Amino acid sequence: MTQINTIIFDLGGVLIDWNPEYLYKKLIPDTTERKWFLENICTSEWNEEQDGGRSIAEANSLLIDQYPTYKSLIEAFYDRWEEMLGGSIAETVSIFNNLRKTGNFKIYALTNWSAETFPKALDLFEFLHWFDGRLVSGEEMTRKPFDDFYERLITKFSIDKSSAIFIDDNYRNVIAAERLGIKSYHFTSAADLKRDLLAMGLLAE
Repeated sequence: MTQINTIIFDLGGVLIDWNPEYLYKKLIPDTTERKWFLENICTSEWNEEQDGGRSIAEANSLLIDQYPTYKSLIEAFYDRWEEMLGGSIAETVSIFNNLRKTGNFKIYALTNWSAETFPKALDLFEFLHWFDGRLVSGEEMTRKPFDDFYERLITKFSIDKSSAIFIDDNYRNVIAAERLGIKSYHFTSAADLKRDLLAMGLLAE
């Protein structure tokens, strides 16, 4: 593994704890009702369209037209977006910091994130400014797992695929990167990531 000189991090679920449940537990206390709302109205698929560049205004309008009685709950998704953040995942941020301090790697972020909410994240999380570069899906109008999003990162920062490793908590995104020839790691916990990076010789005790 000594040939690895580039590390690409996903953000949500790896370095930042984001979950709509944090907000909607306050707004819809009943578990069954909340589950139905998040699986049928403000779904992960709907949210991914904003990650891919659709505006929040358009997204809200689309759902409110279909579900007018849920207007306030739909608008809360982005009006109160920061309440979905559980904060940084401190253990992974520490790994990131240790990797960059070695000076052995270029470290990039490849994230599915709305262009309209990402500036708020930049204000909230100092470590987002540590990267050598980042690509935000909402700004690029495409997202993981689409090939062109990965390829834009590779091209923009002149990354040698054979010398890079990509870390993401979504197995779908990992498979897509592997298919493009980027060695990838399916993130499940900071403890496992630390153990495996040590085993790969990329991180020192």
